Amino acid sequence: MKKKICTITFAFVLMFWINNSVYGQELFHINNSSIEEETIIPSYQFEYIPDFTYDQVEKRIRAMKTDMPFELNERIFSFINYFVVRNREYTKMVLKRKEFYFPLFEETLAEHGMPDDIKYLSIIESGLNPKAKSRVGAMGLWQFMPATGRMYNLHVNRDIDDRMDPEMSTEAAAKYLKSLYRMFGDWELALAAYNCGPGNVRKAINRSGGKKTFWGIYNHLPKETRSYVPQFQAMMYVVRYAEEHNFFLEEPTYPIAYEKVRFNQELDLEQLAYISGTCIEDIEFLNPSIQNRLIPSSHQHIALRLPKSTAEWITQNQENYASAVKLTSERTVALRSASAPVNSSPVRTVSNNSPGPSGDRIAYKVKPGDVLGKIAQQHGATVTQIKNWNNLSSNTIKVGQTLYIYRNNSSLQTTLADNSSSDASNPRYYTVQPGDSLWLISKKLNGVTVDQIKRLNNLNTDQIKPGQRLIIG
Repeated sequence: MKKKICTITFAFVLMFWINNSVYGQELFHINNSSIEEETIIPSYQFEYIPDFTYDQVEKRIRAMKTDMPFELNERIFSFINYFVVRNREYTKMVLKRKEFYFPLFEETLAEHGMPDDIKYLSIIESGLNPKAKSRVGAMGLWQFMPATGRMYNLHVNRDIDDRMDPEMSTEAAAKYLKSLYRMFGDWELALAAYNCGPGNVRKAINRSGGKKTFWGIYNHLPKETRSYVPQFQAMMYVVRYAEEHNFFLEEPTYPIAYEKVRFNQELDLEQLAYISGTCIEDIEFLNPSIQNRLIPSSHQHIALRLPKSTAEWITQNQENYASAVKLTSERTVALRSASAPVNSSPVRTVSNNSPGPSGDRIAYKVKPGDVLGKIAQQHGATVTQIKNWNNLSSNTIKVGQTLYIYRNNSSLQTTLADNSSSDASNPRYYTVQPGDSLWLISKKLNGVTVDQIKRLNNLNTDQIKPGQRLIIG
């Protein structure tokens, strides 16, 4: 009989056996005097926190390869203990998020000839949340205040906040930190100045008698800054040695592959998501600087990040539906109103070119795996409309929840439902909506070609206009 060997460490088996005395009895079962080995699936104890000592941590830090000054002391050690014991949930969160942003940070820092480990600063600044906002109004991964942001070409209006753009803000942070390093000649002092301003660092240097190291001026810095640099150094250690402290992600995260597309026009992102069959939440995640699901004229040349499959399809067919995704004044009002804070009681406007409350109402019960984007696409509506119709303040829905959806009698979905068994004596119709083209309509119909539509309606050109009624079958 061939014997299979499972690669499970003795320590792990021993630990699991102690916690579960029957586990060893279940590894094998006897049947008719023959022994059959079962498949053993490793089961990790995600909540187990290994013990560690100051000397162990110090030894690991000495083995680290870094261009940043780093010598362990009790202050740094206390923050290491905080991140690996007392606030493990925060550490797990940033370990999940780092796969999205660290490659960008590493590339930018390398281009500027800066230490790679500066990437950990964003964890302390924002928890790797591009939409993070501080109590004093700093925003983004690198927490720029409006005035400092403008110095590095990060501009803000009601629809776009460049401070939340990962690429732009990372480039700005690299330039700012590099200028602070040139100012003080020390990376720890540059980090301190990033937190409290170069003026406060200069004051601390003067009060210390001219010392020019972080720990030399430590007692003269603002209280927050005295914790800021040690937290950064603690995180440098924690992320490197995550496995040694039993940080194994139960659900690993993977970046969304994307490409940039320039439309060079104002854009209605909800309409773009609907037409391309893309989840609007994915577009929002890839473009966190866009606030109201629209791109205004001030940023019409922005490079929009889209999931790779969507970007390829759009690039091939961009001219065919440019007018369909163009932002109208009416949609601008509707999108801005839908994104306004709930307590501001906005006037909710529904666009005339999509289903609204005047149509037939259906009740939809949320199923496992549903998201608003998917439900909206299934019913020919937009996420904003569903949120408006159901007074939802966020995109969060739960299984079993009932959503009310209005379907306009002239919309494509209702027309097809009412005429699913049509014949030559009972043709199906489609009413042209603003922004429609024959190519777009054929894609919506999924099986009817442009030539068929033209032949059924005796069209000699591709020209159609809103309100026109077309035979589609």
